[in-house]
Amino acid sequence: MPLINEVVIPLGKKDLWNMVHPRFDSQFLAYYQTPELQKLLPVLYPGVFLNLAAYSKARADLVAILLTGIPTGIISGFQNFTGALQADYLRLNMAIPPNTSNPSRLGIVGGDLAGFPNGRRVLDDVIDIELRAIAGATLPLVDNAFTPDGAAGLVADGVDSNPVQSPNSTPFLSTFPYLPHPVAGYEHSHDP
Repeated sequence: MPLINEVVIPLGKKDLWNMVHPRFDSQFLAYYQTPELQKLLPVLYPGVFLNLAAYSKARADLVAILLTGIPTGIISGFQNFTGALQADYLRLNMAIPPNTSNPSRLGIVGGDLAGFPNGRRVLDDVIDIELRAIAGATLPLVDNAFTPDGAAGLVADGVDSNPVQSPNSTPFLSTFPYLPHPVAGYEHSHDP
């Protein structure tokens, strides 16, 4: 899973987390339940994340999204739960057909069940999806008493390099490996 080492695991545990096989990730459960960024958002943006700052329960939504998969009944028509083992694995529900007509770069957060965290498509903006989840956008899935702060649906990394969304990017290839060739720097240099 992307961003776990960068956002969920605290600084002093990052090297250990990187060395541990995913099947032993349960030792890091407390960090998934109360990630560092969840604590920092209300401090960095005073008055913006009031509901998130007041939330003191363990983040069952993040545990489901990032460690176990999402059980049946959480999202209507979807599940990618793989059992009680808490492990940093990408999970794919192959019963969900690919969305080729109108995919959302925000995956399930954007209403597209074929997108992240249901596997990981090339076009999924995984960073924005996970940042919004940590900011509280997915908490109502497991706690209907929680109301996400308005900013939770706006949190983003500020980079949208998705060729589907960005007219200046090279489009994806129609066949594997799907990613276009990198853009050569000398062809796109700017005069000083």
